[in-house]
Amino acid sequence: MQQRYTRHFSFLLYFFLGKRGPTYKRIGKHTNFLRNKLGSDFDQLQITAMKKLELVFIPIPGYGHLKSAIELAKRLVDRDERLSITVLVISNPAQTDIDSYTKSSAASNARIKYTTIHPTDPLPQGPQPSSSSPISLEKLATLFIESHKSQVEQAVRELVSDDSTHLLGFVLDMFCSCMIDVANKFKVPSYIFFTSNTAFLGFLLHLPIRHNQVGFSFNPSDPDSLIPSYQNHVPVNVLPGAVFDKTGGGYETFLYLGTKFQECKGFIVNSYVELEPYAVNSMVAQPSVYPVGPLLDHNKSTGSIEIKNWLDKQPSKSVLFLCFGSMGSFKQPQIEQIAIALERSGHRFLWSIRQPSPAMHGAPSDYTSYEKVMPDGFFGRVKERGMVCGWAPQIEVLAHGAVKGFVSHCGWNSILESMWCGVPIATWPLNAEQQLNAFLVVRELGLAVELSLTYRSSGTELVMADQIERAIDCLMDDTNPVRERVEKISQKSRKALINGGSSFVTLGKLVDDMLQNIGAERSGFFTDSLNFEY
Repeated sequence: MQQRYTRHFSFLLYFFLGKRGPTYKRIGKHTNFLRNKLGSDFDQLQITAMKKLELVFIPIPGYGHLKSAIELAKRLVDRDERLSITVLVISNPAQTDIDSYTKSSAASNARIKYTTIHPTDPLPQGPQPSSSSPISLEKLATLFIESHKSQVEQAVRELVSDDSTHLLGFVLDMFCSCMIDVANKFKVPSYIFFTSNTAFLGFLLHLPIRHNQVGFSFNPSDPDSLIPSYQNHVPVNVLPGAVFDKTGGGYETFLYLGTKFQECKGFIVNSYVELEPYAVNSMVAQPSVYPVGPLLDHNKSTGSIEIKNWLDKQPSKSVLFLCFGSMGSFKQPQIEQIAIALERSGHRFLWSIRQPSPAMHGAPSDYTSYEKVMPDGFFGRVKERGMVCGWAPQIEVLAHGAVKGFVSHCGWNSILESMWCGVPIATWPLNAEQQLNAFLVVRELGLAVELSLTYRSSGTELVMADQIERAIDCLMDDTNPVRERVEKISQKSRKALINGGSSFVTLGKLVDDMLQNIGAERSGFFTDSLNFEY
């Protein structure tokens, strides 16, 4: 009898969820059977099944993280017409461009809505830069998000107060994992949207295991580490600076993240199997991993006409592009060494250069004049083959036919963009997990040229012009095998997203798994109604 009821229930459940296309005659057969057995409970099945299925996204309010999250939201609603998404955007005074970006996105997709979460309590404050142990950026980010838990809970309560809405789950940025507690209050699963690579996710998940074994943070003198998501032993000097931070909360934060992640239903990763086969295969013992990338924003930017016009005048595959991300900048001595290397190399170049912020964690700004930070006479000597600019539309530049090589800070979005466009990288990491990213693409994947793996913007190292010039020459060499590998991975990245590609299939599996969560919930409700005995 139990199997008989289950067969009827499963048929109708799949029908209501849009998973099958049966004939009306068959629908009537199953409907009549369950209506007789369930009575008024059957009406509740119909009401619940026809509700709007809502996901709540909580990204960290940083431009790079937010853009990737919105691209994921677009993919999900495009994939399944029953899904709607509410993005809770936590107000961040330091990122003034976020509002305009979300408004533009809201206008282009009615099934993705945005709600701004404003702080009601004073923002958490760390020690000032003069302190001997300033708070780490990672710790500051988690404190900032933690301080908004009550506002997020209230926003979600208002959302689900609409009887037409069925809350499907939370999708959380890696630094928003504390919001798993809020999701638990609503009895829905949480998924971590990991905006970096699978190998780095494996590193964070390995941290609690290591800590249980040794009981303390990393030290610069430690030997190379064996981390399951990396094929090779990982040198200690490419690990994120946070793992050495005993007093500012960096190590504590990473340890917390690696532990809290275990409470999620799964990890949605902005990567793809073809790029990281070893790392993806190493994650079998973890919560489900869904590599659905590359998630890139291909919308054209405004205000870049001068750069485009200059590139249009350059020969095909001739330009070296130097760009170090939205938070990347150098002090004058390092700028001078880069300028000397570019002049000596003889290559055409487009160089995006930003002025460091006086604030400890502040964003760089554009220079009003470049002459004061360059060697004397530099512009006169390179004016026929080089352009220096402020902010640049990175993916548009990389996609231009004139660009041949890319000197990058190795932020993960930048790596994905370069692979997509088939432009090889010379690595120059600055902060966060960028040193580990550089190690990944150079040593693990063989997809980049090593300029530096260990440079840190917080340190005192000065990379000299000779070292920079050697890396540039290697990068721009037509016979370098890295170039052919990058061209192949570029093709694979595009195939991953089309129907039948690895990321396309994985995204479908993610949606199916989310809907199965509802199926399990509804199945429990109706098996209780049928008084099944287990």
